[in-house]
Parts: sequence; structure tokens; C-alpha cells
Amino acid sequence: MIKVAPSILSADFACLLQEARRMERFGADWLHIDVMDGHFVPNITMGPLVVQALQGRVGLFLDVHLMIEKPQDFISQFHQAGAQMLTVHAETCPHLHRVIQTIKKMGCKAGVALNPATPLSCLEYILHDVDLVLIMSVNPGFGGQDFIPAVLPKIRALAQEKRKRALTLDIQVDGGINEETAVQVVEAGADILVTGSALFSSAEPQNMIQALKMLPAGK
Repeated sequence: MIKVAPSILSADFACLLQEARRMERFGADWLHIDVMDGHFVPNITMGPLVVQALQGRVGLFLDVHLMIEKPQDFISQFHQAGAQMLTVHAETCPHLHRVIQTIKKMGCKAGVALNPATPLSCLEYILHDVDLVLIMSVNPGFGGQDFIPAVLPKIRALAQEKRKRALTLDIQVDGGINEETAVQVVEAGADILVTGSALFSSAEPQNMIQALKMLPAGK
């Protein structure tokens, strides 16, 4: 079954815990936490204290997406705060293997994210070490952007490589995910859908979550 990871970037920050618990009650699987530093992406969001505030108070898997420069300097802080998945950007990690191994030695699951224009080839020698690959389907930095269809071949190519190598990694897609675009990315091979503005602005978010989870997996 497809997993759904609401992005709290689109939640009401005045009642963040209630928003997270509402998503849990509606059947979400993960909680996607977008960390932005104003350098790698043109926005500033949240840090380890937000993760710490949610840890132990919501039952969702805490999926922390580090859209920051030098993520290796903050891995320990986010781990201690309660992150269960730490995803770093390949574009920010000249020593990607070292960063992935550091995350895993701490007991977290490790993911790598790719911006829309970044090719899969940069992961050629690391795929067998990661638990997740996050394909960005918008340019990171802001919620509410339109899905970029050009990433669909990248998702298909990754899904094909996953089958070819018998890899156990998850394919996550983030950016412009709604009930229409979700069909396309799941057909292409996505396992986990990150959805933000479309979900939090929905008149029936519970129905949307259940509809996404029931999408037939791609071949």
C-alpha cells in the first residue's frame, strides 16, 4: 500500500501538534518535516526544536528532510530530537557516502533527495546504502508549487533500477502532489507521497489520504 506523508510546511503553525495529530487520525503514515536554511533554498522554516516538540506526542514516523547546506553539521541534533528518517540533498554533500554512513550509525534511516534537474547518475554508487530516495517534483523552497512532469521519467528509471538490483529502498516524491498528480507518480513507481498544500487545504483531507493510499502501485 502507498504511504502518505503530510508535509507540515503547509500546516497551521499556530496549532502544529493538533494538525499533526489530525493527520495521524485521518490515516497518514509519516509526518514530513521540511527543514530549510535560507541558503540552499530561499526560505527559512524549522529546526530540531520542532522535531523534539513532536517526538513522543504524535505516533507518526518522523521524516526529516534537510534542505540545508552542510547537513552533516546538524545530523546529531536532529537525531537527538527524535528524527527517524534523515534525508539529505545530494547537491549539498560532496562526501555523500560519509554522510549516509554517519546517519545510519546513529540508528536513523538515511535518505537522499534530488532536485528536479539533478540526474539519477549521481547515486550510482550509493543506492545500495540508502533507505530512501526522494525525487523532488518542484524546485525546493516553498509549498504550493505546480508539479513538474519532467521528473516522471526519473521516477520510472529509479523504479526500474530498484527492481533490477533488488533494492529495498523506498521511492518518495515531493512537490505538487494532489489526487491527480499522485496517480502519475505512483504509476511511475513511487512508494511514498509527500503532500502539503493540497492536503491541508482539502475540504475532506481524510478522504484524500485514503484515496492516495489505495492507488494501485506501478508495475
